[in-house]
Amino acid sequence: MLITGVNFTEITNPSCFNKSKFIRPQKTLKNTKIKLYNTLAIPILLYVSETWIIKVSGAIRITAAEMKYMRRTSGYTWADYKTNVQIANELKITPIFYKLLEYRRSWMQYVKRMPRNRLPRVMKYYSPTGRRNHGRPLKRLRDT
Repeated sequence: MLITGVNFTEITNPSCFNKSKFIRPQKTLKNTKIKLYNTLAIPILLYVSETWIIKVSGAIRITAAEMKYMRRTSGYTWADYKTNVQIANELKITPIFYKLLEYRRSWMQYVKRMPRNRLPRVMKYYSPTGRRNHGRPLKRLRDT
């Protein structure tokens, strides 16, 4: 699934966290894994996230990938009956989806402060004029 240049299948694949040589749950301390996650994984996952189009399914996949890694880091399985919120509080991390929303909110505030002639501000407030044709869209560009 490719959305504005972001391949969610690769980003949200939990195996990308597990296959790396420097984050092996058996050999690395919990604090070290959290520091590596915050300094390496979070910036990579949130790169250009201000402009992503996030649907509910994409948000669920991002959260699931993060929590799968966090469960392995904390040493819990589904059989331990720990909720995602309890694990996040125990590890003292902010869920990545909240960070994504915070990035987006700060980007929108930045766009509001831009001069009126800047392209991001123009595109934010753009409203197309005119009408579209009724019926099925034309098949090819040269049919127009």
